[in-house]
Amino acid sequence: MSNAPVIDRRMLEALVCPLTRTTLEYDADKQELVSKSANLAFPIRNGIPVLLEDEARVLA
Repeated sequence: MSNAPVIDRRMLEALVCPLTRTTLEYDADKQELVSKSANLAFPIRNGIPVLLEDEARVLA
C-alpha cells in the first residue's frame, strides 16, 4: 500500500506533455507522469504535477 496522495483521474485526463502536447501516463508507484513521446517523466510532488522540462527525468 502506498502513502502517495490520491490523484484526481479527471485532472490527469486533462494534462498533456508540455513539450509534445501528447497524452501522459500516470505511474502511481513512482509518482510520475510519463511522456513516452518526449522520453521524459515529470514528478508529482505533494499531489501536484510538476510539468517543467527542467524538473523532468529522462527515461532510460
